[in-house]
Amino acid sequence: MKGVGRDVREALAADVRVPPQTRASEMRAEHEQGEHARGEHTHSEVPIPRPVVQRASVRGQILDALRTALMAGELRPGDVYSAPALGERFGVSATPVREAMQQLALEGAVEVVPNRGFRVVERGARELAELAEVRALIEVPVMVRLARTVSVERWAELRPLAEATVRAAASGCRATYAETDRAFHRGVLGLSGNEQLVQIAEDLHRRSQWPLVGGVSSRGRGDLVADAGEHVALLDALMARDVDVVRVLVGGHFAGVS
Repeated sequence: MKGVGRDVREALAADVRVPPQTRASEMRAEHEQGEHARGEHTHSEVPIPRPVVQRASVRGQILDALRTALMAGELRPGDVYSAPALGERFGVSATPVREAMQQLALEGAVEVVPNRGFRVVERGARELAELAEVRALIEVPVMVRLARTVSVERWAELRPLAEATVRAAASGCRATYAETDRAFHRGVLGLSGNEQLVQIAEDLHRRSQWPLVGGVSSRGRGDLVADAGEHVALLDALMARDVDVVRVLVGGHFAGVS
């Protein structure tokens, strides 16, 4: 967690914000110039909007860092983590951490422990297999249909996404691979034009990437490389409109991640 926390602190420190008093003075001057230009005068104080706190940006960075820590095994299944303690590690208040953890609770990665914090959910191989089965039921027929209807040019636009999974797999970084893996599947399913389908598949995909009981997934670098190779082969089959190969590759792909 130390490495992740340091990265977040540096990212937050790099955010440049205009001091509220400086912006207020600028807005007041602009207002007064406009009044004089119209020949009008006012003695009342110009209403100054309250500065917008960039909480969403901070929460997003914390959420990304927590997801990375989960997939890296730094937040272990069964352990309880408090928002104040995590906030201290990240160099932020407990509020954005708590908000990020609540989002992770919605995603099934953690569960709320009253008066203590959040426990990382303990998942077994059976749950992972069930998620893979549901994903296959959704994605196999969709990809078969897309193989018949999408142009070669559109498929070619996804080549960089497939190649990104290969590079990420070669690096051996599970968190980076997980991100590129989701991006590839999201890109393929996005060609369906069904945003609800994309969101549901994305949620299932993310849930399947959380660590099992015991911490880091047993899948090693070789497994990731093989997985990424299937992405490239799948894209080739989609471009060739080889429906039978697409069906076999997608079905086998999900069987391999369960």
